[in-house]
Amino acid sequence: MTRRTRASALAAALAATVLALSSCTADDGPDRPEVVVTTNILGDLVRNVVGEEAEVTVLMRPNADPHSFEISAREAASMAEADLVVSNGLGLEEGLQQHLDRAAGSGAEMFVAGEHVDVLDYSAAEGGAPDPHFWTDPAQVVEVVDALAEALAGVDGLDTGVLEQRAADYRGQLERLDQEMTTAFAAIPEERRSLVTNHHVFGYLAERFGFRVVGAVIPGGTTLASPSAADLDDLATAIEEAEVPAIFAESSQPDRLVQVLADEVGLDVRVVPLFTESLTGPGEGAETYLDMQRANTARITTGLSS
Repeated sequence: MTRRTRASALAAALAATVLALSSCTADDGPDRPEVVVTTNILGDLVRNVVGEEAEVTVLMRPNADPHSFEISAREAASMAEADLVVSNGLGLEEGLQQHLDRAAGSGAEMFVAGEHVDVLDYSAAEGGAPDPHFWTDPAQVVEVVDALAEALAGVDGLDTGVLEQRAADYRGQLERLDQEMTTAFAAIPEERRSLVTNHHVFGYLAERFGFRVVGAVIPGGTTLASPSAADLDDLATAIEEAEVPAIFAESSQPDRLVQVLADEVGLDVRVVPLFTESLTGPGEGAETYLDMQRANTARITTGLSS
């Protein structure tokens, strides 16, 4: 065989291989459905329900602030192209709302978790708006997971049997978490069940497990607000009167104001970090929703019992 003939034969064989591979790819069926999720907490819920049945894109990075994180133009466009867009709602994704509205206007299928919970409102002093932080109560998350499984079942290309089984398995894990939290918090003396945080995020947990929210360093339900000197002075007084042993600061937010407040109170008040609005990266303590809740339960219990 001449060199030219051998080269031609190799080229033909290569072309046939490429064609065969292309045929195999085509025979594998259509691409998996695409689900775009705003927050990483919701992203974890979606992945637990859908597994490998869909491509799941989570827009919010680990340790980010859901009130203010930003996305690229390509990520914004991915919402309109998705088979389902999952968001928290209730005013949480302040920096993304225009993109969510645009995706909904373009006809994208939308799932808003806040539409499937028993919504609590902030007090009049805190602005009176709906509280978006429902995930601090695992019973509320069970409701979201059930509704999410139903929404995903309406997406073409997803196996409803798989979704139902995965949702049932995850529901069982959430119910076990709920029982663990109930048992742990029951050990805290009632007079010590007072919460002070850097912003109002534990309303649902307080309602479910019998805590009293004394106040927050940042007024209202968003991290984008700023406290006045009078706000801090009033909160310092409330902490002194309630004899609060610990102030809880979010691990993803600077705790400078919390430290200033602790110093201002002049008491032996510890500042305890919690994972409240974002999951973390690998090895940082809150890679999943279940990890986050268990870590927070342990820290709250220790902080208020010691």
